[in-house]
Amino acid sequence: MSQDGTQAIRRAAAILQRIAHVTEQEPPTLRGISQAVDLPRSTVHRILKCLTDEGLAHYDPKSRRYEIGMLSYELGLAVTDRVLQLVPWTTAVDRVAARANVTTYLMRRSGMEAVCVHKAEGRTVIRVIPVEVGQRRYLGVGAGATALLAGLPDETVNRVIAAVAPDLDAFADLTPERIRDAVAQARRTGYAESEGRAYSSIYGLGIGVKAHSEEPDIAISIAAHAPEVDKARIAEWKSIIDEEIAATHAAIKARAAAQ
Repeated sequence: MSQDGTQAIRRAAAILQRIAHVTEQEPPTLRGISQAVDLPRSTVHRILKCLTDEGLAHYDPKSRRYEIGMLSYELGLAVTDRVLQLVPWTTAVDRVAARANVTTYLMRRSGMEAVCVHKAEGRTVIRVIPVEVGQRRYLGVGAGATALLAGLPDETVNRVIAAVAPDLDAFADLTPERIRDAVAQARRTGYAESEGRAYSSIYGLGIGVKAHSEEPDIAISIAAHAPEVDKARIAEWKSIIDEEIAATHAAIKARAAAQ
């Protein structure tokens, strides 16, 4: 493949990632996408036209916004070994949500972002859902994404924070310094916590898991209404998550030994 062809693919991938990474500050309009990927509007428009023609992206003429197309969704449904390896962890998330009675997420690291691959809701009257399945968040934004960031080398952490710093104004109370503090705390305690920093009135708790890599590549996190959270509940949630992670690792190991 020619260098131009490779460049076009990289640009198209960056544009699709930006469309999936929805923020109010930079909605997926032609202008917002162009600014986010640092490409001329004419270039972005040409690539978007191709993506929409092929069904990988969709354009809403009323809102003038782009969204992920049906073909991208259909491709994501393809069952592979990597997808099947996540099944025990989606089950663990379901169990955590049932036991802890809070919204629980499975986040997967994807470059400088974390993508929500599974969500399970508790039975509480007030349901806290800052992230939907398929949505992407920068590493360091939210408890699960911070837990994933904390598992990376210092050099990578600094590079990620520098890259996402210009977009932190879109969140409630996030700065590069606060992300560094949260990373340091996660490394000390094993858990990342976020109270009102990414999303106001939301408490988040997350832990990175080494599922398929030497570094944490997935994270289990919960989100709760901050005024209802106290130290006793946090301790209970940590215990539940620890138990379900240990049980999942044991089940995976036993299954591998039986094959």
